[in-house]
Amino acid sequence: MTTILGLSLTALLITGFIWFLPILLILRSGKTSGAEKLFWILAVVFVSWFAWILYLLLAPLGEQKE
Repeated sequence: MTTILGLSLTALLITGFIWFLPILLILRSGKTSGAEKLFWILAVVFVSWFAWILYLLLAPLGEQKE
């Protein structure tokens, strides 16, 4: 089965999963919460994988409240 531009549905699903993977990893992470987690997810949506790499290196940005 082919779709737009001759790409198979399987290729589109795999590409979509790879694009969505950093968002899932941030959602499941315990490093951040609340507004900071939302900020990182939006950064991944608009900047993509580079923002996820920054998340791994820099999160959390502020002080952790115990």
